[in-house]
This record gives sequence, C-alpha cells and structure tokens, in this order.
Amino acid sequence: MKFAAVIDYTTDAAKIAATRPAHREYLKNLLDTNRLVISGPFTDDTGGILVYNADSAEQAEALIRGDPFAQAGVFVSWKIREWRVVMSNPKLCEV
Repeated sequence: MKFAAVIDYTTDAAKIAATRPAHREYLKNLLDTNRLVISGPFTDDTGGILVYNADSAEQAEALIRGDPFAQAGVFVSWKIREWRVVMSNPKLCEV
C-alpha cells in the first residue's frame, strides 16, 4: 500500500540545512529497500511530501518517526493518508 505524508517543517533554516544530509541518506536507504516511492520538499522549504510503500499506516508512521528530520525537530507536523496511484508519468518524475 502507498501512504502519502504531507509535512510541515520548522522555520529554522540552519536546523534544516544541518540535518538534510542525514535525512537524504535515510531516504536513500528507504528508496533502495522499496519503502519510499517518491519524495521532495516544497520549493519554499516550508515542508514536503513523502510517499511510502508500507503495509499499514502504523508502519508509515514509524518510517516518518525514524527520519532524522523528525528526530531533530525539522518535521513539526504531518498528516499521513493512504494513497492510490491511478496514473503516473515517469518522464515527469525524473530527478
């Protein structure tokens, strides 16, 4: 199942910058182990979206709580909802 998390960040830009390398390493591990579908921050760096591949909402919640951004207080709030892919254009999702 897919779970989308819409996340709000702290306004502390220094905390975001200091923690971002560990956060991205954590996400890379989730991606490599098929637990992350897609991720990225909003362009104004006030938050972001993560889409997890998880067996349950509780498992998705554990993944977000294990993120260095959550542990360092960069994630100040989030909402996780089960999400269904209906259509996708891989050409538009290129990094």
